[in-house]
Amino acid sequence: MRPPPGSSFPPQMVCKLQKAIYGLKQAPRAWFAKLKKVLTKAGYIQSPNDYSLFLSKSNLGSIFVLVYVDDILITGNDGHGIQKLKDALRDSFQMKDLGLARYFLGLEISRHPHGYFISQQKYTKDLISLVGLTDDKVVDTPLEINVKYGREDGAALRDPTMYRKIVGSLVYLTVTRPDIAYAVQLMSQFVSDPRQLHLSAVHRIIRYLRSTPTMGLSYFANSPLQLQAFSDADYAGCPDTRRSTTGYCIFLGTSLLSWKSKKQATVSKSSTEAEYRAMSSTCAEIVWLRRLLSDFDINFASPTPLFCDNESAAKIACNPVFHERTKHIEVDCHFVREKFEQGFITLPHVSSKEQLADFLTKSQSHSRHNIFLSKLLMSHHQFEGGCKQ
Repeated sequence: MRPPPGSSFPPQMVCKLQKAIYGLKQAPRAWFAKLKKVLTKAGYIQSPNDYSLFLSKSNLGSIFVLVYVDDILITGNDGHGIQKLKDALRDSFQMKDLGLARYFLGLEISRHPHGYFISQQKYTKDLISLVGLTDDKVVDTPLEINVKYGREDGAALRDPTMYRKIVGSLVYLTVTRPDIAYAVQLMSQFVSDPRQLHLSAVHRIIRYLRSTPTMGLSYFANSPLQLQAFSDADYAGCPDTRRSTTGYCIFLGTSLLSWKSKKQATVSKSSTEAEYRAMSSTCAEIVWLRRLLSDFDINFASPTPLFCDNESAAKIACNPVFHERTKHIEVDCHFVREKFEQGFITLPHVSSKEQLADFLTKSQSHSRHNIFLSKLLMSHHQFEGGCKQ
């Protein structure tokens, strides 16, 4: 940075900041270091599995503090300890207690005797208004079925700014909307050089959101504490690179905890190899979730079932014999084999019809789309349909 106006310093000398100035790139790090110092002094431990999570456990109960820059969520079953923490934070910072969490970083949290309902209704409506479509059309699915998009499809946009702004907003919307995760990751591949056809596809996603602005995820209090995962891949789905798409979703009982739709980093030589790569990514997420859930005293004595609809991929993971057809697969993909042998996961087979991760690898028909929504416990209203075991 340049010295303040009116000040002069000898050559080769610099100013030493006694306090971080807002807007400098080191300011967030300085802020977090200060907050961490205050929380540590109050007796909280930083989780090794998520550095933004701090926890305190005692005979009176447990308290969990989740930090996102200067927005903080506090929860636990020790009311006295929570109040003591608030007092400690007030002594060090200017803070505002907003009470029970109802709105946090665009997420709307609704409570019910049966559990929680999380959505981004206001964020969705603001996004629809931002796009400003002149028609009032709505559609039933985010993408047309069996559609493929390439880098050079259609005429280039004169000004790609709005396209990039919309796609960036849609990426954050996938925090509570796994139903658009595949469509958004597909459209995000073209932000460097979007075409008119890509913009039309993004407008279709907006029209789908227009028909489902109140859609969200339900989390039931009586959901069993059993972790299970589904992994799938769409082989060579990208028409430009012939790379496959990884899709997975992980549940704690009936509660959807984690999901991903992402194009794989390398080309796979077979559908089995693509599925195996997807299983490796899912397995890594399972290992992390098991460790993170242990911070909340949720431990698992039994392995986590990782459901896959490709029997050949499962056999590669179960069979330690080195085959000529698998010798080219990268070492990191065999991570799933190691965790299988260690007893972290099992690899039960699931039919393609019941493969929930298929929702995250390709576009679906209207009927299939609705089936997946119900199985992921996504609805327009809170706790619609009850808890499904």
